[in-house]
Amino acid sequence: MGDDTTDPDPILPPSGASTAALRDSVREGRNTFWLECYQVVIRVGWIFKTETIIMPAVLDAVVDSGFLRGLLPVLNRSGQSVPPLLFSGPLSRRPVKKWTLVGTGLGMAACFAVLAIAWGPLQSRRPDLLAGLFLVVYAAFSAVNGLNQLVAAALQGKLIAAGHRGRAMLVSTTLGSGLAIATALLLLGPWLAEPDGFPKIFAATAAFFAVAACVPVMLDEPADTAPGASRRSDRAEGRSWWSGLASAAGQGLEDWRLLVMADRGLVRLLIVAACFSAVLMLFPHYQAFARDRLGSNAASLLVWVVTQNAATGLASLVAGPSSDRRGNRIVLVWLLALSSLTPVVVTALSFLPHANAVHWFWLVYVPLGLNPLTLKVLTNYALELAPRPVDHARYVSIVGAGLAAPFVFSPLVGIAVDRFGFRHVFLAGAAVIAAAALVAVGLPEPRHRQRRATAPDRA
Repeated sequence: MGDDTTDPDPILPPSGASTAALRDSVREGRNTFWLECYQVVIRVGWIFKTETIIMPAVLDAVVDSGFLRGLLPVLNRSGQSVPPLLFSGPLSRRPVKKWTLVGTGLGMAACFAVLAIAWGPLQSRRPDLLAGLFLVVYAAFSAVNGLNQLVAAALQGKLIAAGHRGRAMLVSTTLGSGLAIATALLLLGPWLAEPDGFPKIFAATAAFFAVAACVPVMLDEPADTAPGASRRSDRAEGRSWWSGLASAAGQGLEDWRLLVMADRGLVRLLIVAACFSAVLMLFPHYQAFARDRLGSNAASLLVWVVTQNAATGLASLVAGPSSDRRGNRIVLVWLLALSSLTPVVVTALSFLPHANAVHWFWLVYVPLGLNPLTLKVLTNYALELAPRPVDHARYVSIVGAGLAAPFVFSPLVGIAVDRFGFRHVFLAGAAVIAAAALVAVGLPEPRHRQRRATAPDRA
């Protein structure tokens, strides 16, 4: 009888690779949770300054001008595209990015704090100065918000896997929309009915953005190693912050040119983004149309805000899982096609009796609720299209530039509305948005590239 001391079923310790994979999975879960929390709080604050409804109403409360209203999209998109385009290079070389997200979040809060303080003294005495201050602060906010969105996208690309980003969008959008609607019913509605309610709205916006700025502190972000060496070499050479930023900006513009020339998918995505910008150029004029032509009142603003956020939350229940399962391209095509319905619905309502049209005008904000999702899917698609993680910030900033480029015509849209009426402008915008959906059909699917890259080589 032999001595067999070998354990037939030994318990082996986990390998280094499996331990690292478990650690990375736990880290991704934690970071996903905190990024979702960040987006939820931002969304609650955002409902107090909804771009499609509240911001145009604020400007109209000071001065009713189609030209100035048409400036809002210009300031919005130029601020959200030019600074990110210049900052994408330095951001890519920054080892830890979460502190930049904290700083830009506090900057967003500061902009609305200024409006909350200045609104009361200037509204009755110097409405001209108030209109000018509002536009300046709105431009500053758009620039800081553009940087904030760039950093948030870069962190998402760094910390969340491509196949999990749709789920993160679903959770943050649905939960954020539900809380935002509850907050709007509790606070925004009563404040809109008050003659001096705008300072309270601005203060609430500043408070929520300040709270959101504290959330990224909790992220477990591993430091990138290569960027640190670059920054140390800059300090060793005695380069100033400004000269370093100027050099980085020049390099960023050159990278932008080379990327566009080399990546046909990116060129097509730029065309899609440029056509989709028609949605963003038209939205300030919807509430003006309802007020001037249909006789809507301030109480309608709350209904529209709630409708738009509810539509965003409900649509994310489909868009989020679909983008994870089938890819962002097909989701983007459908979102663009449905977004083209917004100006068509406005035009159709204009043929009804005014009493009926104003009663049903909330329908306009159902397809308009797809806008935030479309912008997120555009960003997620750009992250997947980027060939390397270091290119994430550049690709996102390039798409932002594509969205902003047509906005030089936005004041002309306002002038056309004043001169030719709403219907012609809205139908032309619908055609441009539909063209974006057609162009998006030809976009490449990055998931196919990833599957080919991971497939085993066959001799």
